Amino acid sequence: MGFFLSYSVVLKKLVGYSLKISSNKFASKFKTIMNKIFTTLVFLLLLSSQSFFAQQIQPTAQELELKKNEAQTQKALKENHKKLDDRIDQLKKERKELESKKKSLSKSESNLKSTKDKIEKLEIANQKIENKITTTSISDEEIQKQRIKTKENEVNIQKLKLTQITQEKELEKAMSSI
Repeated sequence: MGFFLSYSVVLKKLVGYSLKISSNKFASKFKTIMNKIFTTLVFLLLLSSQSFFAQQIQPTAQELELKKNEAQTQKALKENHKKLDDRIDQLKKERKELESKKKSLSKSESNLKSTKDKIEKLEIANQKIENKITTTSISDEEIQKQRIKTKENEVNIQKLKLTQITQEKELEKAMSSI
């Protein structure tokens, strides 16, 4: 802008000097030509300054677009992180449920095995009692005691078999839930 002002001052001085020299027709034409040159220079200077301002504004628009894109990216990242966190929480819950079901299954298997072992022990005990009754000579009173004991064992075996059936159903239920 300083260049423009100093150039216009110089042109005006030249035009002023030329008018002082002579006031003839030539001076008038010179003044007209100088005005045209001056107008052309001003026009060129304005055009160059507009392109300079346009170049300054354009990067600002690009920066705004870049900021807008960054904001959208950050928003998308936050949404994705939230979705991932929700999915992780859901998987943790499912994992806990599965572990609980596995424990339940293991416990059911253990209970069933324990019940089968108890039934087997009582059956073996009854066989021993029956062998004792048949192979040894014992008093009728002792035989009655042993038979009562075998009947008690039979009742306990029947109770355990009912428990075993219930435990097998629970085991099947536990297995189907996994």
